Amino acid sequence: METEKLYYNDGKLSAFTAAVLECREAKDGWDVVLDRTAFYPEGGGQPCDRGTLERLEVLDVQEQKGCILHRLEQPLLPGTEVRGQVDVARRFDYAQQHTADHILTGVIHRRYGLDNVGFHMGKESTFIDLNGILDESALFEMERVANEAVWMDLPVEASWPDDSTLARLDYRSKKALTGPVRIVTIPGIDVCACCGIHVEHTGAVGLIKILSVTRLRGGVRVEYAAGRRAYHYLDTVQQQNRMISAVLSARPLHTAEAVRRLLEERDAARKRCVALEQKRFEVLAQQQSGQGDTLLFEEELNADGVRRLADAVKETCGGTVLVFSGAEDTGYQYALAAQEGNLRPLGKALNEALNGRGGGREDTFLQGSVRADRTQIEAFWRSCQSGSGIE
Repeated sequence: METEKLYYNDGKLSAFTAAVLECREAKDGWDVVLDRTAFYPEGGGQPCDRGTLERLEVLDVQEQKGCILHRLEQPLLPGTEVRGQVDVARRFDYAQQHTADHILTGVIHRRYGLDNVGFHMGKESTFIDLNGILDESALFEMERVANEAVWMDLPVEASWPDDSTLARLDYRSKKALTGPVRIVTIPGIDVCACCGIHVEHTGAVGLIKILSVTRLRGGVRVEYAAGRRAYHYLDTVQQQNRMISAVLSARPLHTAEAVRRLLEERDAARKRCVALEQKRFEVLAQQQSGQGDTLLFEEELNADGVRRLADAVKETCGGTVLVFSGAEDTGYQYALAAQEGNLRPLGKALNEALNGRGGGREDTFLQGSVRADRTQIEAFWRSCQSGSGIE
């Protein structure tokens, strides 16, 4: 006996009574079959409803050959009447997201002829996959059109047309369908085969906001939030922007320009720092002139600075130079350089002795990092000077 699906008759129905037809033991609980239910089962990219049956938490809802299975931690006695309560907030959230999918996909299909070939509702956002390429400017124009449809408060109508009526309909569907087909219509926006739960009028969606657009398998994946999710997202963005505004002493609608100026100032400061570093490296290189194999420790250099210092010193010392920068608690960056010869055996020995990793494309220059203290590094270098490492 198939379960009567009350959610198709009334998408707002949350409290109901029903008779327990069957209670099946499952791997992690009990699957209860009712003669009728307002709990929507997982399907079509939409998660299932949650709530309670006789104060027992409904953990999952699935459909199996027309029967709706309600997963509980404890059994219910077949033949008894039970009270069900659907989590209204969860139901409404998913109804907003699903209806937004119809609106956004519908306007895109009407304008560009693209189809939605993938649909997934996450906890914070929803994803739709389109089977063609649209750039961001086109998609954000479709977002504007979709929101106009929301604010028109159009009816969202569900029907089960007979075969002859269905044959005449131009409707969207992700796959070929057999048997009774449920058609969801938003006049002037979308006609689609769908078994999901929706709001009764588009106005209940409130707002649709596209969050990201990425290329995917010859099409695009569009991430969006609708309703409460869109509000929470925009509220979070506004709070972040307000903090940025305060830090930069810029008005909220001018933070992007303030950040651009800040980045320009940062880049100019970096260039000045690199120039000053290079002058210091030239001085250090002159100090090491003719010294032969050289070990240097220099504070607060990044990987590029370590490389540039090694490059400068190798030109003057007349041997192999090994430069380190870092700290014993965080590790050291290193650069190993020479004007000629093969440094790979030395680099391998260094990594093995000092718990390091690194390498390079050239025999005369290697770079990496080690997890060792300065005493260990200096001991390794002395062992190399005694004839066990440098070629």
